[in-house]
Amino acid sequence: MTAGRLKALATHNVGLKALALLAAFGLWYNIASEPELATIVSVPVDYKNFPKDLVISSATVDSVAVEARGPASRLREMQESRVAAVIDFASVKAPGERTFNLTGAELRPPRGVTLVRAIPEQLRFTFEKQVTGKVPVEVEYSGALPRGWTLLRATAEPAQLEVTGPESRVRATRRVLTDPFDLSRVTDSTSPEMTQVLSTYIPDAELQFAGEPRVTVKIHVERNR
Repeated sequence: MTAGRLKALATHNVGLKALALLAAFGLWYNIASEPELATIVSVPVDYKNFPKDLVISSATVDSVAVEARGPASRLREMQESRVAAVIDFASVKAPGERTFNLTGAELRPPRGVTLVRAIPEQLRFTFEKQVTGKVPVEVEYSGALPRGWTLLRATAEPAQLEVTGPESRVRATRRVLTDPFDLSRVTDSTSPEMTQVLSTYIPDAELQFAGEPRVTVKIHVERNR
């Protein structure tokens, strides 16, 4: 590039360049002259790259507290921009416990803000294989049979339902419950058999049904002699 060309570039729009430089200096001066403050804010925790065929069987965390220091305007920016702690599970390849540290790399505070600490500073998770298993259905009841009647038995169709979730939770689940079958529906004109379609419920919130969570319940009653 010729000397003349360089000179032309340097002098082109010199007024605008001077204004931009002045504005940048003013911004820097305002930030630099602000008193440094410290604050504690709550930030959400985001998770990415969940491992295939694995699930978290331990408690997860929705947010953490972050102690930060910096100019007041930058701290406000941190609160308003909803900075999040990002936990990356890309390194998780097998079941087991893993610990993740919360540092500036995970939180990425705005420029000029210093991360003092996160509370807690570490998050620990237990990863398990996701499996599917069959669990017996247990019929629940409400109300009472009229005087002179006896409940002989109750059956559910299907008798078992498939649930999916962390392996240890599936293995430990002994039953799923139906919504209550209303025994007070039995009257003197009732036949010995009554049928009702009922929804079912898994007591463990970490599990979910693999199919339709409804069963047909049939009760058999008998009048006392």
